[in-house]
Amino acid sequence: MRQQAYPRLGEKVSRRTLSNGLEVVVVEKPLYAKSYAFFAARYGGMDLRFRLGGQWQDTPAGIAHFLEHKMFDTETGSVSEAFAKNGAVDNAFTSAAMTAYFFQCTDKFYENLRLLLECVSIPYFTKESVDKEQGIIAQEIQETEDDPDWQVYEGLMECLYAVSPVRIPVAGSVESIRRITPQTLYDCHRAFYTPSNMILVCVGSMDPDQVAAEAEAILPKEGGEAIERDYGAGEGRAPARREKRRVMEVSSPMFLAGCKCRAQETGEGRLRQSIVGDLACDVLFGESSPLYTRLYEEGAVNSSLGGNFDQLPGAAYLYVGGEAKEPERVFEAIIRQARRLGEEGIGEAFYQQVRRAAYGRMIRSLNSFENIAVSMAEGNFQQFDYYRFPEIFDTITKGDVEAFLREEIVPDHAAISLILPAGGPAIG
Repeated sequence: MRQQAYPRLGEKVSRRTLSNGLEVVVVEKPLYAKSYAFFAARYGGMDLRFRLGGQWQDTPAGIAHFLEHKMFDTETGSVSEAFAKNGAVDNAFTSAAMTAYFFQCTDKFYENLRLLLECVSIPYFTKESVDKEQGIIAQEIQETEDDPDWQVYEGLMECLYAVSPVRIPVAGSVESIRRITPQTLYDCHRAFYTPSNMILVCVGSMDPDQVAAEAEAILPKEGGEAIERDYGAGEGRAPARREKRRVMEVSSPMFLAGCKCRAQETGEGRLRQSIVGDLACDVLFGESSPLYTRLYEEGAVNSSLGGNFDQLPGAAYLYVGGEAKEPERVFEAIIRQARRLGEEGIGEAFYQQVRRAAYGRMIRSLNSFENIAVSMAEGNFQQFDYYRFPEIFDTITKGDVEAFLREEIVPDHAAISLILPAGGPAIG
């Protein structure tokens, strides 16, 4: 494996692309007792339509998440029990653009690594087990329908996007998952769970060459077909609708508002845009910002106010939300502040304060093995090296953040999702 040092981070990373296309990354942490493995596919809730074997496939919403649930079942039983016997804790998640399986342990790392590689690469589905899982996931979906945090987010995605599958919940709906069969699961596994569409990231004290050897011994020798994905026709920056309201059993109004932003496709420009977007959030409504302080002192918001900048395939958006007595007025104040800062400029001392805090936050995130693995995987899938963030950070100026605020956070690109207390205003 080739080793690369990152002096500014005090890190060493070993990498190797296997003959089947799998990228193997080992982040060496020799002083830690814990070891961590993360096996991820570039496949998530957005990947509903794709071409396989020359034919376009349309799959039910929620199938990536459903497949994640089923991969822990093997012909001999639940693989989680085998992990537990080896003293490992395993888990998995599905996001809009990634499915990942991982474990951590202090002993028997290579035994657990073999378990992970085998269970994810060898599918086993029966009609009985799929029927049972449909009931389990349907219950999870129904629980999110009563969760105001989920509903306010889903409402914003429906407002911002008319076509993009980012507007579709990762878990799908009770109706959509009923259409999932063992064959659709096998088809999706064959399409996306291929070595060339996956990455293995290990963090801790392990031998990089042995990690690569284990992967070579267990995984398929062929990388798999390159899969073409269809995320729908492109759409403009205007939201699909300006507002969505829903009444639920909440004690005070909740909101999540956002602006559609320009999406960077792949490469270091994507990492740079993420950092600029995060800095814009800190400057605009972070806890140390003048606007947050004013709104909090006025009683317009409480400590729940927060937000972020997110990028997904073909989509990017900045969002902010929380509890507020008058959510629309709070969001209007945020939009006005973005315009003022974009035109008049950010105070130099305040910008440097925000910049130092943001950089420190990124450095501290490297204390988390999971954060390291997720960042490495996302970078690989989007063709950038996450560990180059210090160098990218150096290129960002106050003017870049001001331009982002001026050009991206504008009323024409904005929408708001509201959850109102029962007995309050009628929904619209």
